[in-house]
Amino acid sequence: MFDAELEEDRLRALENEYCSFGDTVHYVDRPPIFTGCDGSYMFDRDGTPYLDLQMWYSAVNFGYRNERLNNAVKRQLDTLPQVASQYLHREKIELAAMIAQDAERKFGRKGRVHFNVGGAQAIEDSLKLVRNHTGGKSLMFAFEGGYHGRTLGASAITSSYRYRRRYGHFGERAQFIEFPYHFRGPKGMSKEEYGELCVAKFARLFETEYNGVWDPKVGQAEYAAFYVEPIQGTGGYVIPPMNFFTGLKKVLDDHGILLVVDEIQMGFFRTGKMWSIEHFGVQPDVLVFGKAFTNGLNPLSGLWAREEMITPQKFPAGSTHSTFNSNPMGTGVALEAMRMMAETDYESMVKAKGAKFLDGIRWLQSRHKQIGDVDGLGLALRIEVCKAEDSFTPDKAFVDKMVDIGLAGDLEYKGQKRGLVLDIGGYYKNVITLAPSLHISEGEIDEAIELLDQLFVRVAKQG
Repeated sequence: MFDAELEEDRLRALENEYCSFGDTVHYVDRPPIFTGCDGSYMFDRDGTPYLDLQMWYSAVNFGYRNERLNNAVKRQLDTLPQVASQYLHREKIELAAMIAQDAERKFGRKGRVHFNVGGAQAIEDSLKLVRNHTGGKSLMFAFEGGYHGRTLGASAITSSYRYRRRYGHFGERAQFIEFPYHFRGPKGMSKEEYGELCVAKFARLFETEYNGVWDPKVGQAEYAAFYVEPIQGTGGYVIPPMNFFTGLKKVLDDHGILLVVDEIQMGFFRTGKMWSIEHFGVQPDVLVFGKAFTNGLNPLSGLWAREEMITPQKFPAGSTHSTFNSNPMGTGVALEAMRMMAETDYESMVKAKGAKFLDGIRWLQSRHKQIGDVDGLGLALRIEVCKAEDSFTPDKAFVDKMVDIGLAGDLEYKGQKRGLVLDIGGYYKNVITLAPSLHISEGEIDEAIELLDQLFVRVAKQG
């Protein structure tokens, strides 16, 4: 007779002996071994539903086992599942055209699309593109709290030193600039005033050559580009004031510095817009995307760049390459996802669901002094967990216990066992970053608020 518990023990022993721990992160000592998924839920071996509020780090925006997208995978598997990238296939061409035409309508610039297989790899491609366009400049600006990946180039522009401490630098270096994180910014300032202050601090770098980044005699910056996440992802879903990027972009334009927008986590309607930068009214020079592009069904990422940076003459064939960079399984499902997004009013849907969810976490804040800050844009929401004594001092230990209990699968909702899948981010690793399925129902939002309330109560009682 099959013993599921013994089988799990066997698998954990094999993982402990044979799997590299370098390619994963275990948030708990014994993470669940999931056996199924559907919609907003993951399921363990006992069939216990775990409401997933992070959806594979926002890679599954359209829900687990989305029927339309799964069927696209099956069709592609039955027609053209494999083809070398030096040849052409319809899905790649139509997908690139669809993204480029959408960008031209929104940003008023013609451009082209370049594919790869993962977000960090697309960032690497963008660094090549930027260096090529700027005569080989390898210095970049990026934000404190910013995250762009863990390959050598991507980690160089990611603000966490721990991702590059053991490996050093290879090429790119970044100067990290203050992001307007209002909850932890100067007291007495409005969000908009703080955004203006951060822009002014950045602009000061160009006032004189002695600030180290600008040669006024020839009008040249030493830095090639500014890499930004419009909404910080791993940094804790920090949402800047709406006036921030217009001010920042003016400084960049005045000094010939490119704006590269990383939409890997916030793209594809996570915030209620196709691209989160659309909320802020500025035009990127390069836009990088990934994750939800294929709803997590097959690795595919890419970038869009304005035409003068990426013409075949400027960025010729073979400038970058990966065997699987425009694989038909990925481009086929991504093309169907793009069609689904064009046919569905995700903007209104995400706005309404995000407002309901934000109301719910504000209600939680009114009940629990451990919640120092809540915020949200669309269905990218944050809960900053702090010491109850001042609702400000970061409390990582509290939120770690919440994750443990959520993954234990012994919460309760309407008389049934439930688990809760959470992701933790933030500068102090004390922020619950909420990225539910864009198809989450109102009932599931109510369930999420109830389960979060249970977690806060249970951890507070533990002391």
